[in-house]
Amino acid sequence: MAVSGGRDSTALWHAVARLARSVGSLDVVGLHVHHGLQAQADDWVRHLRAQARRWAAAGLPVTLRWHRLDGRPQRGQSVEAWARRGRYAALASMARAAGADLVLLAHHRRDQAETVLLQLLRGGGPAALAAMPRMAWRGGLCWARPWLDQPREAIDAYVRRHRLRPVDDPSNADPRWARNALRLQVWPALDTAFTGAEPALAGAAARAQEAAACLAELADADLQGCRGGDAALDVAAWALLSPARRGNSLRRWLIEAAGAAPDTLVRRLLAELPHARVGRWPAPSGELRLHRGRLRHAAAAEAAQVAIAVPAVLALDLSRCGHHAVPAWGGSFVVRRAADGGVPAALLRGCVLRPRRGGEQFQRTLNTPPRSLKKQFQAAGLAAWERNGPLVYVGDALLFVPGLGIDARHRAGGSKSALRSLHWLPADGCKP
Repeated sequence: MAVSGGRDSTALWHAVARLARSVGSLDVVGLHVHHGLQAQADDWVRHLRAQARRWAAAGLPVTLRWHRLDGRPQRGQSVEAWARRGRYAALASMARAAGADLVLLAHHRRDQAETVLLQLLRGGGPAALAAMPRMAWRGGLCWARPWLDQPREAIDAYVRRHRLRPVDDPSNADPRWARNALRLQVWPALDTAFTGAEPALAGAAARAQEAAACLAELADADLQGCRGGDAALDVAAWALLSPARRGNSLRRWLIEAAGAAPDTLVRRLLAELPHARVGRWPAPSGELRLHRGRLRHAAAAEAAQVAIAVPAVLALDLSRCGHHAVPAWGGSFVVRRAADGGVPAALLRGCVLRPRRGGEQFQRTLNTPPRSLKKQFQAAGLAAWERNGPLVYVGDALLFVPGLGIDARHRAGGSKSALRSLHWLPADGCKP
């Protein structure tokens, strides 16, 4: 279980250890994270190690593991967010190393009520107002809060009864942190004016958890009819939903596709998507791309392909079968033997790669006239971000265009050993 050395986690560690002693054959491992942010942090580790030794000597089945976080928060980064991410990652790593699949957390009813208020002040929806779950599985571990219904006063009484000696974290008195400001300045007045505020807010969290679960199930059902075999969102089918269900399913889709659903992005998409034919929107971990009625999430590496600086001219021998990496263009060519419709291998020895300059003509089939690349891209349904691969020339003749293939004027029939097909593969592995 997670132990900071403070009152709540010390009390829970002690209570669980007493229960484990009565059951037998259980070891309660305290997991402590040294954040490296306060001068007293080394003292807390020493305190917990001594405490674990005293309890073990008294017959309690306890051991202690601890880990110090590396690095510091970046400039402008939230210290609380940095510490939270590092803490949970360290707790998970130590729990797995100890062979445990259950991690207990000492949050109580007041913590839950405070979390509801903080989420309300941040404009959170049902999922945020659900606050902290009693139990959740993440990364193969069960994270549980057995005291989530316990009032703070009951924990204080337990600490006094068993004469426990928790440490005091001076940062808890610093009102610069949002939770501390709420706890020190707002909660006393709220508790005086509304004596039942704590259980009422904790109860609201429980109902919000039910509502969030129902909305998630509804979003999953709606999304089944709004996407095909891939992860893209079918905008036409999505637009048939009611406004409330559009927003609900869009948030669910964004969380699945991009890992987060910022409210500003959701509002913008709700306003713009129903009327857009093509578009691009910045999104967490990349960008969103709308093309031919389908909205997709492009990872950051894929989205960055459009910004790659390429040389004006690059000579390349593509006569051999296999992969030919072209780092300057952020991808590679795949050359295969072709039974028909390819180009002679000898023709590919002196290829030259060039970017688009305008005015290029390309012939898709022998029975159609050459047309501009812009018109050919439009006819093929290629989005703007799919038109950035290198053009392959032999001499002054355009031979190959990513997404369109080999120019019909260069295709030939012949034996498998003599002809080659060309394919352009971006570094992200997605079809151009």
